[in-house]
Amino acid sequence: MQARISIRRALLCFSLIAFLAPNLSRASATQNALQPSAAASHPETVEWVYRVRYGFHDEWFELFRKYQLAILERQKQLGYVLNYSVWAPGLHTSEDSRWDYRIIITRASHDAPPGQSESEVAKQLFPDQAAFRRDENRRWELTANHWDLPIHQVDLSKVE
Repeated sequence: MQARISIRRALLCFSLIAFLAPNLSRASATQNALQPSAAASHPETVEWVYRVRYGFHDEWFELFRKYQLAILERQKQLGYVLNYSVWAPGLHTSEDSRWDYRIIITRASHDAPPGQSESEVAKQLFPDQAAFRRDENRRWELTANHWDLPIHQVDLSKVE
């Protein structure tokens, strides 16, 4: 009699485990997907560098301010961007190392969507997408050179 009860208990426990295991692993996967990973939670700093064609700095910056700075400001409000700053040189350099604007952006994390959220934000901020694309194309026509560079601050206490 006790052997039957033990077998029933074992079968019941086995059935319960078989039923719960897939649900527990799904719940765990869902929970892990919702929690940002340790790598994703670290802010990332990116530098955008622009060299503008001579004679077009005012037009270029007007377009950049109208669109890109508005998008960055909205991304900051949404939490994708923690901070940004715009830099211009104080003196001149040689042509091969010349730059006109540096925009230093600290994103909330590497996974903070730069492209997708930028286009979504642009659609919200600028409903006239034809004008937006036309003006952005003009800004790129005025850009002589451009690069994006992920940068990081060197921890001097760890440098040998």
